[in-house]
Amino acid sequence: MSSSATLHHVDWSPPDPRGPPLVLIHGAGGTHRHWPSEVRSIPGRRVVAIDLPGHGDSPGPGRRAVADYARDLLAFLDALDLARAVMVGHSMGGAVALTLALDWPERVAGLGLVSTGARLRVSADILQATADPAAYAAAAPLLAGWFLGPGAGQLLRDEFRDGLRRVPAAVAHGDFQACDAFDVRERLGELQVPTAVICGDADRSTPPRYSEFLQAHVAGARLTLVPGAGHMLPLEAPAATVAALEQIP
Repeated sequence: MSSSATLHHVDWSPPDPRGPPLVLIHGAGGTHRHWPSEVRSIPGRRVVAIDLPGHGDSPGPGRRAVADYARDLLAFLDALDLARAVMVGHSMGGAVALTLALDWPERVAGLGLVSTGARLRVSADILQATADPAAYAAAAPLLAGWFLGPGAGQLLRDEFRDGLRRVPAAVAHGDFQACDAFDVRERLGELQVPTAVICGDADRSTPPRYSEFLQAHVAGARLTLVPGAGHMLPLEAPAATVAALEQIP
């Protein structure tokens, strides 16, 4: 485990890694632990999983715009001397990855878009719950029920709920505001990098139609739908997540 001047991260660097490194970007209210160990240690690839500002062990306040998180990631790439990387984003992290690929295409070698979309609407109930710290703590079990698929076990539900409670409500609220304002649907035709799109078919937060839209509008994108998985796809189906990411050269 290591940290830079910008973002806390964990870095899996096997001997003689192949291809460009993968940078894993978690979603709203998350941390690098939303990528389980199987995804953080893909055989033969260097994998760097980050905590965004204000999340996990990264210092500073959270942001309220996806573009601001993208600039943080750009500075992080510079700090690690990574000229190009495959940007893999879950939910809000996918929005950050898309923004990097659109605004700084020379730094992005490929995309892994996990449980995300080109437009991320957030329900008024979630925005209201995260606006009040007391309401956010009370809503954590309900959010766990919303984000996890029907096959998720109780242990995973408990761990996910407890993880939500460790992220300050103000940070989560800013994240969801950033998601709600995000929309790059008209720019997807600009993308020219290998792209894997991955979604659980039981995802209620970013349902499969979001991923199908990405596949239809990003040149050459490959779509993987995982049966029975919900929005927290990397935690619910790590093997399927790894298999889809391994398709990115």
